[in-house]
Amino acid sequence: MLITVNSQPIEVPSAASVADLVALLQLPSTRVAVELNRQLVRRSDHGATTLSPGDTVEVVTLVGGGSARMEERSRSSA
Repeated sequence: MLITVNSQPIEVPSAASVADLVALLQLPSTRVAVELNRQLVRRSDHGATTLSPGDTVEVVTLVGGGSARMEERSRSSA
């Protein structure tokens, strides 16, 4: 079935769950936030939340170590 993930169309198996999508995208389930049709899906609900054709999903990965990233930005803008 076809859904939209971060503004890109993607084909997923029928009856796929949010957890299935996270696995398909090869993302670490503990470092991801998922919004389904503009509603945040709790991590504890990822396995029980099924996707439907036409759904819109936003996936955000969480990155630690912000200080190193800030140093890169500082260097690149200098």
